[in-house]
Amino acid sequence: MKKLFGTDGVRGRANLYPITPEIALSLGQAVARYFKNGKTTHRIVIGKDTRLSSYMIEFAIAAGVCSMGSDAVLLGPMSTPGVAFITKAMRADAGVMISASHNHFEDNGIKFFDADGFKLGDAVELEMENIAEKQIMESSDRPVGKSIGKAFRVDDATGRYVEFVKRTFPKALTLDGYKIVVDCANGAAYKLAPMILWELGADVIPVAIKPNGVNINHECGALYPEGMAKLVQEHGADFGMALDGDADRVILCDEHKNIVDGDKVIALCAIQMAMEGTLNNSQIVGTIMSNMGVENYLKKKGIGMIRTPVGDRYIIEEMRNRGLKLGGEPSGHIIFSRHTTTGDGLIAALQVLAAMVRSKRKLSDLVSEIPLYPQVSTKITVREKVPIDEIFKLKQAINTLETRLNGRGRSVVRYSGTEPVLRIMIEGEDAALIKKELGVLESVALSCLT
Repeated sequence: MKKLFGTDGVRGRANLYPITPEIALSLGQAVARYFKNGKTTHRIVIGKDTRLSSYMIEFAIAAGVCSMGSDAVLLGPMSTPGVAFITKAMRADAGVMISASHNHFEDNGIKFFDADGFKLGDAVELEMENIAEKQIMESSDRPVGKSIGKAFRVDDATGRYVEFVKRTFPKALTLDGYKIVVDCANGAAYKLAPMILWELGADVIPVAIKPNGVNINHECGALYPEGMAKLVQEHGADFGMALDGDADRVILCDEHKNIVDGDKVIALCAIQMAMEGTLNNSQIVGTIMSNMGVENYLKKKGIGMIRTPVGDRYIIEEMRNRGLKLGGEPSGHIIFSRHTTTGDGLIAALQVLAAMVRSKRKLSDLVSEIPLYPQVSTKITVREKVPIDEIFKLKQAINTLETRLNGRGRSVVRYSGTEPVLRIMIEGEDAALIKKELGVLESVALSCLT
């Protein structure tokens, strides 16, 4: 079993295990060693978000990379999808993103991409852990003299990525006449997002664009879209978008300040792509958390949904295995495989904006008929992540709940991949029923796990 890696890289409180300079250095060594191939030039791309601790982790990873004879290419503040793109564009051996995504600034994380810009599979992560655990490599593994790597910064990385993202928006279209509020979460896209929208012709109202190392995701961004929605109403804007700290997810808002989450974005884009003939096999990929109402709506439109565990890398793996073009989750990770290799909040927002411009319809109109079943959820802090199938009383309560829902709803009980918590979600047609049942299930879980 993996010890360091969770559902999305390595994550935790910065400067405490496993997000320490020592672990970061060993992971830098591991990525350089694992991905070294027959080329004479070896590069590992390293990007980061705006957290205070990202400096510490960046230099530690770079030291590890250089100690194994590879060059560390430092991008500075860059979105997670931007790192994936630059890694592939530069033909680097691999890419590293330093970010804890939507978490508060005290946390940090380390994500990895292969040379093609895809997140690593479980087997590769396990092998990387095995290499990192050795920490002090055998002397025969360590280059010396001129073979030691160097670190350098790439000044035009932002411009490269901006041009790439703009190319995903149809060339014949423009955002001229659209007023857009963009909440950058004081994160990695604080320069990127406003620049892209402005260059496409929009009247841009940027917020949360003054990172100071500790304000990333602080009451702003994708976890707090209400602030963005309020500004849409105040400015009479046509559209609002809130990114998270590393800009791989987005939550939207229509002109009436109604929040539009990832599920509705996926449904809207699935319908648009089906009309264009670009939705392979009339299928999309969601997760166990994707709303049942959206699944049933798409089914009536002849579009099937395949579910995976939570985490965009699992969605991407399924999309690659089946050759599908669209996938995502309610949190706002949306993947358009014809454009990119990972979730990209900016690209997702531009696809929705393109649908609005083409149809000359407002976002509220485009999503008006997409239903969402009511959902209720809670989380419980646990001492130990005992397999749920081994907790008889809890398993029995879950089975009883499914019987009561009788096909008109469902439940998801799972452990977080990044925190010591059990998450419980229930959705269904009857809001009062699922609220009542959540209380019952939570009581059982508390009695078993705390």
